[in-house]
Amino acid sequence: MRPAPFYTDQRIDTLLDTRVSSIDRAAKSVTLGGGEIVSYGRLALTTGTRPRPLEIPGTQLSGVHYLRTIDDGLRIRDELSHVDDLVLIGGGFIGLEVAAMCRKLGKNVAILESADRLMSRVASSTVSTFYQNYHEKQGVHIHLRTQVGALAGKSNRVEHVECSNGLSLRAQIVIIGIGVIPNIELALAAGLPCDGGIMVDEFARTADRDIVAAGDCTNHPNSLLGRRMRLESVHNAVEQARTAAATLCDREHHYSQIPWFWSDQYDLKLQMAGVPMGHDAEIVRGDTASASFSVFYFKGGQLQAVDSINRPVDHMLGRRFLAARTPLTEAQAANPQFDLKSLR
Repeated sequence: MRPAPFYTDQRIDTLLDTRVSSIDRAAKSVTLGGGEIVSYGRLALTTGTRPRPLEIPGTQLSGVHYLRTIDDGLRIRDELSHVDDLVLIGGGFIGLEVAAMCRKLGKNVAILESADRLMSRVASSTVSTFYQNYHEKQGVHIHLRTQVGALAGKSNRVEHVECSNGLSLRAQIVIIGIGVIPNIELALAAGLPCDGGIMVDEFARTADRDIVAAGDCTNHPNSLLGRRMRLESVHNAVEQARTAAATLCDREHHYSQIPWFWSDQYDLKLQMAGVPMGHDAEIVRGDTASASFSVFYFKGGQLQAVDSINRPVDHMLGRRFLAARTPLTEAQAANPQFDLKSLR
């Protein structure tokens, strides 16, 4: 994120390759893995997440990867140079983005997804169907409602993926992308409330006013959406970190952001704003056949979220509308002649 001299110049001590084993809130100190104790006046927990492991036989074989760090990416890249067959377990952002990249490299790619559609946790069926069709046109083999039973191979190298329905796929590389687990163990052991994430308020404060938390590891309130949530996104991590930093400096800054996400696959840029939870209407604006359209989600006549594919203007306007609660109607969204910019 920053070159090493930046931290020195800002009088920031960095302890790399160092794990914290426990937090003592009463003594206001943390114990490091080597036994060293570091005192704090205030503490920030930005522990992130880790890949959810796939608990089946064979995941220890060479050629089986999770994609989380730069080193993970470099290992996968090196192996791709001399293999042809790739299987991706999980049809979310990780699986689809890797599939697109590998097809562009000419690899044989299969995706195995246990749900009945791709990106089922984050996208509507309209968007899921579009991406499934697009990937299949690019030559990706997609198997939905498919559970993986085991990975098999010889000489400690993966060769096949065996599925519970009897399907067997050749695989020289397997990449597992079935979600993440928030790293909340330190917080739990320290007695901080957690519920699928470290519980914080709108100022990124935990139950201990001297401890803040930010990023993927937090369960936080969003006043614009009227609910608590845990988000896995760059935007949330950056903005919540700003809020946490302000709190540490006694300059309270209320966290209130419209969540947004993106995914690049082939020549498609998916940009998502808001969270379409419990929506009761979907309005498609644009043309799915031309791979340039947006889906506007409404609940009770109020805009909840906007998913845009190759329509960046719709995305930017959607974010503004959601943040300002602009009264866009379903009829306006459905009318291709209506100028959305007129509502700004």
